[in-house]
Amino acid sequence: MTAPLTPPPHQPPHNNGHSDPWQAPDPMTQHLPPAPSTASDDGPGLRTEVREAAVVAVGVALLGLLLGALWLWLAPRVPLVSDSTAVYLKDTEGEQAIGVDGTFTLLGLALGAVTGAVVFLWRRRGGVPLVVGLALGSILGGLLAWRFGIWLGPAQDVAAHAKEAGKGVVFDAPLELNAKGALLAWPLAALVVHLALTGLLGPRDPDPYAGYYEHTPRPARESPDSKA
Repeated sequence: MTAPLTPPPHQPPHNNGHSDPWQAPDPMTQHLPPAPSTASDDGPGLRTEVREAAVVAVGVALLGLLLGALWLWLAPRVPLVSDSTAVYLKDTEGEQAIGVDGTFTLLGLALGAVTGAVVFLWRRRGGVPLVVGLALGSILGGLLAWRFGIWLGPAQDVAAHAKEAGKGVVFDAPLELNAKGALLAWPLAALVVHLALTGLLGPRDPDPYAGYYEHTPRPARESPDSKA
């Protein structure tokens, strides 16, 4: 005679982190493949994402040079005039200063939409490091565009410029960005476009219970005759 293979009722099976061979399989998870190991979550995959995020940040930031040049080219000029004692606005009712800020904002929104779409097309899977790199690059690019446009623009020393131009001669004021909130136009547009495209066109995670629903038999419908 041999001892029964099943454990006695009063002794619960030991659970040491392993599945009980005497326990019936869960019908919801028995068709699923084993979960992948998470021992190397910060392995080559994460390093690759961080490297790509750094490339995106540097590439997007360098586009600030283009934005600065376009800002200087498209922004309206603020005319000044000197009477040898002081410098005045030639057109006191003009809105050129507002146009300078508006031009920078519109260019930032346009460039943000383009960079957000390009980054999505380059890496459709998204990811936190990529989004952080896009945001950081856009912020740095806006700052670079601001300072680069001012550097390319008219001289910052208004008094020396007025003296050089002469009395009654109209000259351009230095390029200035009075509304500093315009610096956020680029990163906001880039993030909104990238996240919208990722949500609409990005890859979808597979349903882990799709196989279970396909193999689960459906109850047969009762015919009207059987009810009668």
